[in-house]
Amino acid sequence: MGLLGLKRLMSMQRERKGRRQIQAPNGLITSVPQKNDSLCQDDDHFQGGKRSRYSGPNLPEDIWCHIRSLVPLQDAARSACVSRTFLRSWRCHPKLILSKKTLGLKRKACVKGDRARCFTSRVDHILKNHSGTGVKFLKLEIPDYCNVTTCHLNNWLQIAITPGIEEVSLFYPSNDKEEYNFPCSLLFDGRGNSIRYLYLNDCAFRPPVGFDCLKSLTKLHLYEVRITGDELGCLISKSFALKQLQLTCCSELNCLKIPFWLERLSWLSVFGCNTLQVIESNAPNLSTFRFFGDPVHLSLRESSQVKILKIGFSDKPNSVSYAITKLPSTVPNLEILTITSVSERVNSPMVADKFLSLKYLKICLGAYCQAFSPAYDYLSLVSFLDASPVLETFILGVCQDDMKHDSVFGDASHMRQSSGHKHDRLKKVQINGFCSAKSMVELTCHILENATSLESLTLDTVLHWEVNGEIRRCSVQKTGECRHLCRDMILEAHKALRAVERYILGRVPSTVKLNVGEPCSRCHAIDVKLS
Repeated sequence: MGLLGLKRLMSMQRERKGRRQIQAPNGLITSVPQKNDSLCQDDDHFQGGKRSRYSGPNLPEDIWCHIRSLVPLQDAARSACVSRTFLRSWRCHPKLILSKKTLGLKRKACVKGDRARCFTSRVDHILKNHSGTGVKFLKLEIPDYCNVTTCHLNNWLQIAITPGIEEVSLFYPSNDKEEYNFPCSLLFDGRGNSIRYLYLNDCAFRPPVGFDCLKSLTKLHLYEVRITGDELGCLISKSFALKQLQLTCCSELNCLKIPFWLERLSWLSVFGCNTLQVIESNAPNLSTFRFFGDPVHLSLRESSQVKILKIGFSDKPNSVSYAITKLPSTVPNLEILTITSVSERVNSPMVADKFLSLKYLKICLGAYCQAFSPAYDYLSLVSFLDASPVLETFILGVCQDDMKHDSVFGDASHMRQSSGHKHDRLKKVQINGFCSAKSMVELTCHILENATSLESLTLDTVLHWEVNGEIRRCSVQKTGECRHLCRDMILEAHKALRAVERYILGRVPSTVKLNVGEPCSRCHAIDVKLS
């Protein structure tokens, strides 16, 4: 609720002339006299140089408190300047979002040093005048140009983190500043037991042995936090309510062990923790697991009920080969699998184990627009289809600047056919970054011949990134033009179109809807001469 909504409410209340309506048990509406609200009796205003008293809308105090809790921080601060009622409520405002945006520090309005001083002084003023009670939500986002000392930051947190607080987010970019160690003592004496969401950024967190101060914690996100495996164990071992755990670029984390008594944990994400060597999870209800980093020893044990898995190795090859050989036995109940591979040096092997429940498979090959290994055989991905008897959706994305594979136009006289199983559950196939590589054309032809329930086939000759799960082929709304493509990529896209016309179009059954994505005729126009 902003100031406009608040004014409307006050106007409506004035029109009721101090009377309030209640609903009787018989459903009739009646009016009863309303007592003066003590919170509003001392709101003074100046009219014509004289002080006048305005009682404001007559509302119970608990309703006023709820209204003020909905007012954004900036509007609450402005209201506090003109109303004693709101001044009192400002001092116990439940949501403290302290950032350069909410504090009105515009980059062009003042120089860097002035912005830093303004930020520090304003946060100082807000927190020192706050009563320290009633805070439910704290988001402290310190700009990278502010050299806030450890002592200063600890004082701010000491004021804001009080019993009853539910969410704490600290953004503290270290840069050249001294390393900040988050004081665990702030969570002692019951002050941490009400926290449900904790986000820490770019600091050290060293919980001691026996740490049990986050008993209500349901979501924990550590981003570039210096914490060891043993310390993380101390942190989460008594957090019995924990549902989501996200660890991003934690450089000291060498092992992650999740005990079986974290029964509510259902979502785990580990990204870029490159010193991590072991992940062991015994959380019985873990259903979603996302991992991206260097290969680790993965043991899910009691977490074998995982149904959604996203996995990829940051700079190591063969994520696809690892997935098909290791995962069927590790996560036998998998339903959705996404694999990201920067490079594959071996083809996908045929395996005996099956993904008996896998319905959705997405494989992303290549990164940083580099040419994918020309030795990789796209047709070998049939082994994944064979290992997934109930697969319904298969999406393949290939990112590369220059296609190095043997082209189908070089020699199409010996088109291979894989003697795999019939993929009678497969309904939707999508290849983003479809090219004229012979093995990719062979893969597509194999799917058309063996996917007896296929409903749609999408071949996009240009790899386009997804936004909220939706592929957007043109960014006209933002930049006025599509993503830049080099000349070789545009030429290859046109070769891919010709490959579709010559080798695929005639194989598409009448029951299958074919969608072909071409280069943008406006942004990717080029003179193309193909033999």
